[in-house]
Amino acid sequence: MFRFIENWMRSFVNEMVDKTVTRIVRDAYTENLAEMFPTMQKVGGIHLMETAMRAHSGLPLSRPLGSPIHFSPWEKLLFNPVHLDRFPTPENLPIDTAVTLGRRSKKPLTVAIPLLIAAMSFGGALSKSAKIALAKGASAVGTATNTGEAGLMEEEREAARFLIGQYNRGGWLNHRDLYRRLDAVEIQLGQGAQGSAPQRTPASKIREDFRQVFHLDEGEDALIHSRLPEVNRKEEFIALVRRLREETGVPVGLKLAATHYLERELAIAVEAGVDFITLDGAEGGTHGGAPTLQDDVGLPTLFAVSRAADFLKRKGLFREISLIAAGGLITPGQMLKAMALGADAVYIGTVALMALVSDLAVESLPLEPPTSLLVYNGKLTDQLDIEKGAGNLIRFLNSAVREMELVAASLGRTSLSHIDKTDLVSLDPFLSLATGVEWGWLSSARQKEFPGWVMEYPFKPMPKPMPGIPEIHDVEEEERFTPFMDRFSAPQERGS
Repeated sequence: MFRFIENWMRSFVNEMVDKTVTRIVRDAYTENLAEMFPTMQKVGGIHLMETAMRAHSGLPLSRPLGSPIHFSPWEKLLFNPVHLDRFPTPENLPIDTAVTLGRRSKKPLTVAIPLLIAAMSFGGALSKSAKIALAKGASAVGTATNTGEAGLMEEEREAARFLIGQYNRGGWLNHRDLYRRLDAVEIQLGQGAQGSAPQRTPASKIREDFRQVFHLDEGEDALIHSRLPEVNRKEEFIALVRRLREETGVPVGLKLAATHYLERELAIAVEAGVDFITLDGAEGGTHGGAPTLQDDVGLPTLFAVSRAADFLKRKGLFREISLIAAGGLITPGQMLKAMALGADAVYIGTVALMALVSDLAVESLPLEPPTSLLVYNGKLTDQLDIEKGAGNLIRFLNSAVREMELVAASLGRTSLSHIDKTDLVSLDPFLSLATGVEWGWLSSARQKEFPGWVMEYPFKPMPKPMPGIPEIHDVEEEERFTPFMDRFSAPQERGS
């Protein structure tokens, strides 16, 4: 009987395949299913799907977890292991992984590892169970988690050993009795996945637990403004930073979407006296955001971190003002490269969620995506096992930091914070030009032999403005181009 069924199935499938191939080969393109192949090649599978979704809804789309585009060429930077010129770190010597944020504040924040859990809000993004699991996992390894743009959730505060809270554009954590319970205050001005665009969660999607944490009335929408309601001039931002530092004593910083106007933004932050700066590159993730904001707005994380670190060095504030990198950092190697370019620590969001839900995905697949276990309005939110999720995150963080320690030992370093640009080599001349990392095609002694078309650009005079158009200058004189080789000969900021 089984043999008969098997033979029948083989015959049926063979006949169907024969007919399908024959039609694809003989039918004209306009009548052919194969018409979709060149269309998808031209438009792209994701764009084709999103086109259909826009045509159906007539509204901006809400794409989860950020852009699928890889803007930062992390793979073109490699670390330089040592053997004789400088010896590797002996295996019996520990690698220091701790980092202190906000050294200038009254109560600096010291975490055991340089990996922080990124800002992902309760209600607007994640469920209460997911937030508690993230807090528990972060606390177990001695690092911090972030409230995101939300109010203060008591369960998260209880589970988090170190909690960074966002003074946000919705105003939900902007009360003294709330932000004084935090270990650091992060003024949220924008994010990589959405820039500084406004956002709204309709009341129909808000349940009672959401309303309580956000202090919303029945039927009230949750609105994130494009700017802090009380900050309309830079002087008001400066006053806000100084007030928060005085009232709390903890590190006070700001988070902004990385932008080509970066140095102008940072100049105001420095004037305000911030203790740390969080840069969210264009690869930043979010619960849901318009694809155009994700794909076409911002500055890639790699270049934002390098430029910000250079700016702080020129100001003499490198390591005085802590720099936190965020946006699309997935692998331990990418995280460590961001630190080598100048970041004190990194935020991880998407990869932390994927780690948390890794082996729990069997609860949702194949009928629902794993994120349905995590997001506030997910169909399977109630099925998330908090303890198992926290355990997964703990093991991921331990694994990632251990891999970073192995790289540090191979570089002859005894601390992750000692790794800098001299430990990197670039495979691309333009990347070398942008970051000051030496080009691997030539030895250190021959870096001046760069091809003329690479070396010529920084020395070209700036074009004169057209009549009637005012000339645009950078914030200060030091923002002008500096000779390329000067970047390689600058004194080292970190010890070995």
